[in-house]
Amino acid sequence: MMNNLDKKIKTLVDLLQNRARKNPSQIGYSFLLDGETETVSLTYQQLQQHSQAIAAYLQSVCPPGERALLLYQPGLEYITAFFGCLYAGVVAVPAYPPRPNRSLARIQTIIQDSQPKVALATKSIISSLERRASETPELNSLGWLATDHIANNFAEKWQQPNINENTLAFLQYTSGSTATPKGVMITHSNLLHNSSLIHQCFGHSAESKGVIWLPPYHDMGLIGGILQPLYGGFPVILMSPLIFLQSPVRWLKTISQYKGTTSGGPNFAYDLCVRKIKPEQIQTLDLSSWEVAFNGAEPISAEVLERFVKTFAVCGFRQEAFYPCYGMAEATLIISGGNKFAPPVKTTVAANALEQNQIISSTTETEVTKKLVGCGQTLPDQQIKIVHPEKLTICPESQVGEIWASGPSIAQGYWGKPEESKQTFEAYTADIPTQGPFLRTGDLGFLASGELFVTGRLKDVIIINGRNHYPQDIEWTVEQSHPLIRPGCTAGFSFELAGEERLVVVAEVERNFREFRRRNGKSGTENSDNSQELIKYIQVAVSRNHDLQIYQVLLLKPGAIPKTSSGKVQRYACRDAFLAGTLQIFE
Repeated sequence: MMNNLDKKIKTLVDLLQNRARKNPSQIGYSFLLDGETETVSLTYQQLQQHSQAIAAYLQSVCPPGERALLLYQPGLEYITAFFGCLYAGVVAVPAYPPRPNRSLARIQTIIQDSQPKVALATKSIISSLERRASETPELNSLGWLATDHIANNFAEKWQQPNINENTLAFLQYTSGSTATPKGVMITHSNLLHNSSLIHQCFGHSAESKGVIWLPPYHDMGLIGGILQPLYGGFPVILMSPLIFLQSPVRWLKTISQYKGTTSGGPNFAYDLCVRKIKPEQIQTLDLSSWEVAFNGAEPISAEVLERFVKTFAVCGFRQEAFYPCYGMAEATLIISGGNKFAPPVKTTVAANALEQNQIISSTTETEVTKKLVGCGQTLPDQQIKIVHPEKLTICPESQVGEIWASGPSIAQGYWGKPEESKQTFEAYTADIPTQGPFLRTGDLGFLASGELFVTGRLKDVIIINGRNHYPQDIEWTVEQSHPLIRPGCTAGFSFELAGEERLVVVAEVERNFREFRRRNGKSGTENSDNSQELIKYIQVAVSRNHDLQIYQVLLLKPGAIPKTSSGKVQRYACRDAFLAGTLQIFE
């Protein structure tokens, strides 16, 4: 399972040293500076030399086991700094520099929690943060190191660190979609094991080629996009997430140009491609090389997969390339995955039964149904159980429960949070208390013939009149109700009023909404599209599709919905802002 790697490889330092020794001139990483043609690259030997130079400097100012905050834009400097920490035996804490005029709250939280001794960044990022130091006293207390100003010959002073497979490699801070970000403790052993699972699932070889735009400071971008190619000994073309978001066709162009075999992202990325890429651009693409189009990190929509296949089949994209999978930071990355050569597994269930946590297959056209996409099966050395979240008993196959997982990829807990670590990482079922410990994922789902189906997050489920409603389903309905509602910028949540749960929907409107409303209002047409009419569209759609009455709909300005650093809507933050009356309402 170790990809024919030398048995002596126990750490990522061993892994990079092995690659640099055997294939010193092989390019491991290329970064598209403009998302199209301008490229910078690193060979394995260059990466090792840069990393050792950074590590040597770190070893002179930072004892082993201390934390180092990484604040980089996506790029090769981030990769060398990450490995520099590993080569120094220092625990890396990947973060990202805040954009101008954006809050420093996440970085403040991470600094307070991880207590880093130093912060690594480029000279330009350090300069820009110095100008904001008055906002964040935490930044002033750190020692700063501009890694792009460290000479390569400093590598001569590097000393091999005293680390092994159980050494903490880095802290992966959770996205904070349902709570304050927590630092997940990931060891070298966790990383090598999970990398071996991904390598096996995705069928990687030295002939594979990655194309990755995912944020490198999150688990999917770092472990799947940066460490997996090193593990498999194949090259990867990297680009900035912002470059992709500005023009999604750049992602598919890069796959087409470089004959990428492995690439992917969350569900929204595929949806964005379908909506934003023009027919004349589609004609220029060749996606026939794409073998693994992984899809994870958020609920997977069967409709989005079908639309993507229908749109890009003309470019040679095959539906068998789609690879739905499930994972999370607390499990290093991947938890379940399917057969690389098979199309996604789908099932249609009765919506009413799902609201009662029951799974009943349905094919009737008269019944309200929901199509679900499977996320594969349990992987080698791992276990998945579906457990009743209160009774802690194992659920029968036809019942929704909390997803529990165990195995060598499960992380060591949350940094500095022993109680939360025990609750999340040391769970045992009431049925077989001798088995375990298990990770409680906080996600809901069920197993059908070994296939895992994820239905939502435990904390996000809306319970009204005794029925469960998944907010992502309500949000999807809202987004489809009118073209002036921004996709991926809707939140549904409930709050208690007079002893009853009430549903609230907040939705961002498109930037051209004001002009559209003004133009239609002036035209004097009967279907003048004002805010009240848009709210009516939402209410009718939710009532028709979910048999729910919305207590309140709020239309928000573009960019007003709180999101995590990985782009997930923070429903709990939306709820708090609603109750505090601080949401930026469109007027």
